Amino acid sequence: MAAEPIAQREHVGLRREVTVWGSFAWGYADVGADVYVALGLVMAAAQGATPLAFLIAGIVYIMVGLAYTEMAAAYPVAGGGHYFTLRGLGDFWGLVAGAALMLDYTVDVALFAMASAGYINFFFPAFREFRISLGPFHDVNLIWLGQTLILIVLLALLNIKGIRESALFNEVLGALDMMMETSIIVIGFAFAWRPELFIHQWQTQFPTLERLLYAVSIAVISYVGLESVSQAAQETVRPATVIPRTSLALIIVVLMFALAFPTVSLGILPWQEIAAREGDPVARLASQLPLVGFLAGPASAVLAATIVLISANTGIMGASRLAYSMAELGLIGEGLSWVHPRFRTPVRSIVFFSGVAALEAVFAFLSGHRALETMANMYAFGAMLAYFLSIIAMVVLRFKEPHIPRPYKVPLNLRWRGVEVPIPGILGMIGTGLMVLIVLWTHEIARVAGPLWVLAWVLYYAWYRRRTGRPVWGNLPRDWDAQQLRILEETGEWDLLERFKMEVARRKRAPSV
Repeated sequence: MAAEPIAQREHVGLRREVTVWGSFAWGYADVGADVYVALGLVMAAAQGATPLAFLIAGIVYIMVGLAYTEMAAAYPVAGGGHYFTLRGLGDFWGLVAGAALMLDYTVDVALFAMASAGYINFFFPAFREFRISLGPFHDVNLIWLGQTLILIVLLALLNIKGIRESALFNEVLGALDMMMETSIIVIGFAFAWRPELFIHQWQTQFPTLERLLYAVSIAVISYVGLESVSQAAQETVRPATVIPRTSLALIIVVLMFALAFPTVSLGILPWQEIAAREGDPVARLASQLPLVGFLAGPASAVLAATIVLISANTGIMGASRLAYSMAELGLIGEGLSWVHPRFRTPVRSIVFFSGVAALEAVFAFLSGHRALETMANMYAFGAMLAYFLSIIAMVVLRFKEPHIPRPYKVPLNLRWRGVEVPIPGILGMIGTGLMVLIVLWTHEIARVAGPLWVLAWVLYYAWYRRRTGRPVWGNLPRDWDAQQLRILEETGEWDLLERFKMEVARRKRAPSV
């Protein structure tokens, strides 16, 4: 979907090939994989209250998930939260949301490529423990860093090849991983879980309020995947039908896994043993299962390495499609929106954001902190800021565009001035707003690097808009109704298209007030 600023230039569009299972796999690859990384990091902070941290973050996730389901089904275009924010709040806030998501996706690539290498090193303890000093930088694991950079390059090449091949990669490994996660939880609860150990750690190993809130902000990374479903909406077949099914299924499945893993862990091992294994906490848990531990540990390490790798894969996909959308809408330079005529993928943005992810990985390993924790700090900031703006936009769009067909609506609405106001949307605004403040309060790196990243994009945006003669604080003229017609035509949602045409005609006939 091209916006007015570049509507006149001919360009190649993204192809629609993602099916129901492909859409679910994109989201599950991003969300379902996150517990493999978050478990150890959250447990290091929340200790015996780790399930509570995941539960609090999960409640916020439900509100965000419902909002994204409504908007992605109503506006199935590449861009996700940034597009929703731009349409609801205007160009400037769309740029801010896009900048936050760019940070989120590039960190996603670095974080999960790093985690994939960490699980590979389950088989190579010497690689995991390797440390070296480089001038002023101490305790740098160059082997782990090198593995991470190699994986980022491989994923960039995969995404250049195309969305179909990339989605197939997600689908196969996602199915295997769901079976493995289910097996670990069922066997763990049935044969190894000790309720007395769980209760003891809950009662005696409870963290301070600040540490609990810090843990909640880290636990949020276990639920950051619905954005990927929205980013792939422009390449999804029949999105008005597919996306609600995908998103609602993800909300249920991911919440169950995210709550089950810390609960079963604390009934099998002391929290310190999980927290100490930053790179491979789930493999450590699986290796302690009775009877099957000697097989479950290595098997879970292999599957964890693959599932977090496809989470990194969705990060590259999301960043490239986000840049494509932002360029098409006149927020950044048009060069990043170029689509390769053969592969039909935005090659320049894939290469650019993969490079940014590689630089972030280098920074994490040289930062003097635990590399995974450094990336998780940044991840939480980008996600919460983008979600906060997106939920505000969802509520605003209920007022601005009540005539847009919404195949799915957030439930529990109150009618006010003729508009259905979603209660979960209001609660989501409060929840995500508080999460942004918690991240800024508890994350040393995120409260500096996160705002600086957004500021850099705002300055670039101001320069770009002035250079091209476009308003910095105002909005470009757009005919949203005409664009919505094109969206519905491209998606083949003919019933919604007819409903929308009738509503537009009715509005034109209605006397102006």
